[in-house]
Amino acid sequence: MINRIIIDGDACPVTDDIIRLTQHTGISVLIIRSVNHFSLTEYPDYVSTIYVDHGADSADFRIVKLTQPDDIVVTQDYGLASLLLNKALHVIHHKGYEYTPQNIEQLLTQRHISAQVRQQGGRTKGPKKLTQEDHKVFSEFLPKLIKKHSGQDNRPECYYSIICFLAFSKLTLSVSFICSNSKRILSVSNK
Repeated sequence: MINRIIIDGDACPVTDDIIRLTQHTGISVLIIRSVNHFSLTEYPDYVSTIYVDHGADSADFRIVKLTQPDDIVVTQDYGLASLLLNKALHVIHHKGYEYTPQNIEQLLTQRHISAQVRQQGGRTKGPKKLTQEDHKVFSEFLPKLIKKHSGQDNRPECYYSIICFLAFSKLTLSVSFICSNSKRILSVSNK
């Protein structure tokens, strides 16, 4: 069960999307921001904001300290994501994908190579501006993640198929209940 969503809020472009998508879910939202990003924006009661010192990585340290095993953390910081992989339920990017042990090493390597290029006077491209399509992808991704842990998805999604066919001039009726994992859980035949 998801307790809350923690947002690395200094540069998160999907904060409003998260607030909208968590409305009526019982999931609280915690935004962690530097005082440099102070805002007078009023949020619903289930949303709270913590402001931290403007020092380097202050927001990251607070997020690591506050994260619990039933939290989702939204960040675009690969370093922070790597620290939280074994601490949070899910660590996700605002472009609608989850950080995993399988992809974090490559992301950190890319970040390191870009930092080396910049240190040598080279230029690297920054992140692209978030598009409407990116918002749509995130707005489809987060509800699926929430549903996965809501208890609604713990039941197998079953459907049934009725197959009627003639076999040796006799009508045979076969009803199968098949779960989404393609395992037959009940089969009834009338021969």
